[in-house]
Amino acid sequence: MRFWTADDRAIFRLAIPALAGLAADPLVSLVDTAFVGQLGRVPLAALGVNASLFSMAFVVFNFLAYGTTPRVGRHVGTGDYAAAGRVVVRAVVLALITGAAALLVLQAAAVPLLRLMGATGELLEPALNYLRIRAFAGPAVLLITAGHGAFRGYQDTRTPMYVTIGLNLVNLVLDPVLIFGLGWGLTGAAVATVTAQWVGALVFMGLLFRTYRTELQITWFWPAPHTLLPLLRVGRDLIMRTAALVGTMTLATAVAARVGVTAVAAHQVAAQLWLFMALVVDALAVSAQALVAKHLGADALARARTVSNRLMGWGLLLGCLLGIGFGMLRPVLPDFFTNDPATIQSILAVFPVVALLQPLNGFVFVGDGVYMGAERFPYLAKAMLLSAGGAATVLLLVQPMGWGLSGVWAGITVLMVLRTLTLAVPYLRGQMLQS
Repeated sequence: MRFWTADDRAIFRLAIPALAGLAADPLVSLVDTAFVGQLGRVPLAALGVNASLFSMAFVVFNFLAYGTTPRVGRHVGTGDYAAAGRVVVRAVVLALITGAAALLVLQAAAVPLLRLMGATGELLEPALNYLRIRAFAGPAVLLITAGHGAFRGYQDTRTPMYVTIGLNLVNLVLDPVLIFGLGWGLTGAAVATVTAQWVGALVFMGLLFRTYRTELQITWFWPAPHTLLPLLRVGRDLIMRTAALVGTMTLATAVAARVGVTAVAAHQVAAQLWLFMALVVDALAVSAQALVAKHLGADALARARTVSNRLMGWGLLLGCLLGIGFGMLRPVLPDFFTNDPATIQSILAVFPVVALLQPLNGFVFVGDGVYMGAERFPYLAKAMLLSAGGAATVLLLVQPMGWGLSGVWAGITVLMVLRTLTLAVPYLRGQMLQS
């Protein structure tokens, strides 16, 4: 087998710029974690609870990207750019509607949601202040999500990369100014994030509806409700899938919060690092969504299969390399996020688990991308529900059995093992690209 092929060039032409785009929200959270960690373990724990809650609130709407990419990609494969443009408009409208609804729900149910996440006592007030401000980024986050999905479908991950770099630079500059310069602390981190995400959303909308409007044949219209149903049906399956995944991670944070402030602070750092590395691999999944959809749209099943095989191999290799590299950084990474000795020791205890999960992440994230490119959304939902059920069983035993933070990460390990199995069986049977 050749080491480097034309398919590999197409894969990495999309994957390398996509890495910056995928890192948008996690990188913002990672930067916030680094700065807020210098304020102490209570603000860091409050940020951790909110980061998990916002993931649950907004990542369930990832269908605005994952559902948009293959539908736009298939139209691009057939050369029908006008139809692709109509998909983009419908995704943007849904982003506005769902973003506004999420904002209202978060504001109305702020205290019960935080208590459900285990934010009580000294954690509640700082966590509530952060949530009240950060919630206003809701519509912006979903507009950014729709923008990424649209450009990926057009086989362009470079433009979103530039937008994301700009967004993160805004956050990187504002964080130290507002947190330390103006003395706003955790509130400053929330304001910086909201500002950065709205800048990103407005830039995406300007690119789609002004700069590239003619080239991509995008014409604004207010879609009839029934025309939103196809994307909503995709959304139903993807929301079920993503809610199960993020719900498991949210449950993990809630269990860690009940173990103690030190445990949830350490879990916040470990989870952000795990997610960031997983999204490095997920850059290949973006290539899978775009390329598989394009080849299937052009009725080139054999080519789609060849590309998916290459993608799976690259995913496993990259996962192994990330695990090795992460393990080598064990002596220095925890000190970057906190100076609290107890928190550092807790991070070091789960460090090997995070490293060993990377090869599984490599297979799972790329496999997800291939399934999404083939629009196998119902199967993804069912497989994720099964995996999440197994993980939740372990997580709910952590407190009764006294397993501590190690038990929390045992639950996450069960999640990834089950996800690997449910994706591997159809792949080995040659069913990956069947509709």
